[in-house]
Order: sequence, then structure tokens, then C-alpha cells
Amino acid sequence: MSSTEVPFVPPANVLPKVSPVRVGEGEQLRSVRLQGITLTVRSRPPAREGLPPALYVHGLGGSSQNWSALMEQLEGDVDGEALDLPGFGDSPPPDDGNYSVTAHARAVIRLLDASGRGPVHLFGNSLGGAVSTRVAAVRPDLVRTLTLVSPALPEIRVQRTAVPTGLLALPGVAGLFTRYSRGWTAEQRVRGVTALCYGDPGRVSPEGFQHAVEEMERRLQLPYFWDAMTRSARGLVNAYTLGGQHALWRQAERVLAPTLLVYGGRDQLVGFRMAQKAARAFRDSRLLTLPEAGHVAMMEYPETVAGAFRDFVSDKEAASSEGSGSVGGSEGRDGAVRGSGRGGDAGTASGGGADATTVGS
Repeated sequence: MSSTEVPFVPPANVLPKVSPVRVGEGEQLRSVRLQGITLTVRSRPPAREGLPPALYVHGLGGSSQNWSALMEQLEGDVDGEALDLPGFGDSPPPDDGNYSVTAHARAVIRLLDASGRGPVHLFGNSLGGAVSTRVAAVRPDLVRTLTLVSPALPEIRVQRTAVPTGLLALPGVAGLFTRYSRGWTAEQRVRGVTALCYGDPGRVSPEGFQHAVEEMERRLQLPYFWDAMTRSARGLVNAYTLGGQHALWRQAERVLAPTLLVYGGRDQLVGFRMAQKAARAFRDSRLLTLPEAGHVAMMEYPETVAGAFRDFVSDKEAASSEGSGSVGGSEGRDGAVRGSGRGGDAGTASGGGADATTVGS
């Protein structure tokens, strides 16, 4: 089955009742109906009026909750919103059943066009990083800066630990896994996902772990949960095979927006070795490496990522006001690395621990 075939999804009025999605303190949720999709958008009122807009895009299996910690860190810097991609979080499946990277990018573009918030500071993690790269390439007018945390861009030699996720794209594998894992509890599933996505699962607070278990229990009741996962995985794999102007690395080279790249040294899903390739591909880039972080640095080390973003934007604004050109471009091209070593800021940034709710890849 291709990623553009329409699956059977029960109408919304016959979907089972599930517990409401969690809304953190200070957060708000709203539903936005657009052409062919309905998106749930999580927002956090900015500390003051007039702050520039930001939009956060989560990864495969994740949700807008993956950005809650970073959104809180940056509430004094941007007017932030995070969306649930179609079929994830609290957003229902798309009407056409299309979960390709292009379709997800189209959802982001439709949201930005409808809201009139662009150009935004666009953030993307993993699958959301691939989606955000495509958005920035095809609609530069909508993107002020681009921040990519472990973006899922094509790799020739995939890490062994990432193979099971990629296998979800194969027909029949999801059904086999569903039968195999039928007896697994939500807690067991969350422990597995946390071990895969975090550099140090011990950084997850007990409260955050419990929130993640509750969210997993909610998702497992949704009849389209595995369909959205497998078809999005298939869409990502399909995007890796595209050539020409639609190839993701080619689109990365077309991105005009200043780009902050964040890679974790313990990432089991996106190869750390890809950091330098990405720094060379994005024409105006800065690279932050966090040796102790895994796949979701914005959840493990939100203070560090927030600080890097502030410095990045401040440098860009200073360079623009001085008329001296782009500060970050030479850093990306030369492969320079800015980040924290072992035992540095990356090891202490999150204080009491991260919230593991709806971790995705």
C-alpha cells in the first residue's frame, strides 16, 4: 500500500471516547479546521505582546507536548505555537489518508497561511525536521529562522538501533508488531520508547513518566494510531528515495532562512555523524552538538537549546543591523561546532528532569 492510498478510518462521530489530551499549566489548546485536515494547536501565551511568532513541529509518534518544556523556556522570546500533525496527538487523521512528508508540510503551510503568522521561527524534530526543511525550501516567505533538532534527513548507513522504526514502513510489519506486543502494558511501551529516544532515560522525572504512560494509554485506544505511525514512517522512507528538486538534501541546500542545527551524541535514531553534513548543506547554519543528549534534545536539555536559540537569533539580528552579512553562514560551511562537552551545560540544563510525554522519533 502506498502512502497516498486512502485507509479506512471510522468517521469521527463513531470514534471511541478517549480521555482528553493533557494540557500543561499555562498552555491552551484549540482546534483549527483547514482544507482536508483538522489540526490541534497548543499555545503558550507570550510573556509580553509583540514577540515574533514561532511554530513547533514534532516527530514520528510524538505530539505538540514534545515542545512544552522548550515553549516554556522561550515564552519571553517568541509567541509560540505547536501543532499536532494529522493523525497524531489530538489531531484526527487527514481526510485523504495522506501521511507523506509533503502532505505533512502542506498541513504546516496551510496552518501558517490561514493564521497569517508568518514568517515564523520554525522548529522541527526528527520527522518534523524533514517536514520543516521542506516548508522552508518551498515557502521561504513563511520562515524567519529554522531550528532543527535531530532532523530525519536521508542517511546511507542507518544506525542499527534505527532499523526497527524504519521497518514500520514495510507492509504487514505493523500488524505483526501489534500482535507481538499485544500483552505489553503502556508502562512497558513508554520505557522502551524513552530508552530509544533519550540519551539518559534517568533524566525523565517520575511525574513526566506518569504523564507519558497516561498519554500512551489514551493513544492505544485510537483506531488510527498504528495507521498514522506506519504510513508516516512509510512516507518518510519514500521521501528518502526522491531525487531531483524534491530530494530532502537538495531542498536543504535551497533553504534561505538562517538555520540552527542541534544534534545529540547519544542519538540512536539519527546518526551523530550527519551533523557535519547538515552544517555543510544548509547555506546559513550554526551547529550545536550535545554529547550527552539523545534524539529529543529539546526535551532533555530545554534550557541549553533555548539558550542556543537566543544567541543564534541575537547574532543574526546584530549582523543584520550592522549590515555586515550573515554571521552563521561561515560556521555552517566550515563545519564549526558550538556546543557542550561532557559534564558541561548539557548535563545540567534541565534541573529536575524532563517530561517524557508523547516522545516520538
